[in-house]
Amino acid sequence: MAHIANVALLVDNYDDAIAFYTTKLGFELLEDTDLGKGKRWVQVAPKQHNGTALLLAKAATEQQKQSVGMQAGGRVWLFLQTDDFWQDYNAMKAAGVTFLEAPREEAYGTVVVFTDLYGNQWDLLQRTDN
Repeated sequence: MAHIANVALLVDNYDDAIAFYTTKLGFELLEDTDLGKGKRWVQVAPKQHNGTALLLAKAATEQQKQSVGMQAGGRVWLFLQTDDFWQDYNAMKAAGVTFLEAPREEAYGTVVVFTDLYGNQWDLLQRTDN
């Protein structure tokens, strides 16, 4: 059966992106392979991930550079699902992650919107068991 292995995330600097995702979000660096000519194969993922990772892709063309931070046109783009919302929220807040709102309760769970270092919007989400 097929599955999504990587989601490409445009970045302007590999090392800054690695630092953000590993220190502020607590992700782990899965791979950082030099491909030559300034390109690297860099994968990060939440600890205890399900097999899907972010592939940090350095923007190379002018169009790609303009899209850094706007991968979803200003909408929430990725959903970081947790089994301990308050622990993760407090750790991320203490690490300096920017939140765009206060956490809120919705019918589907506890959620808050945050941004990554480029301005892409994410949801931190703990689903309500139905």
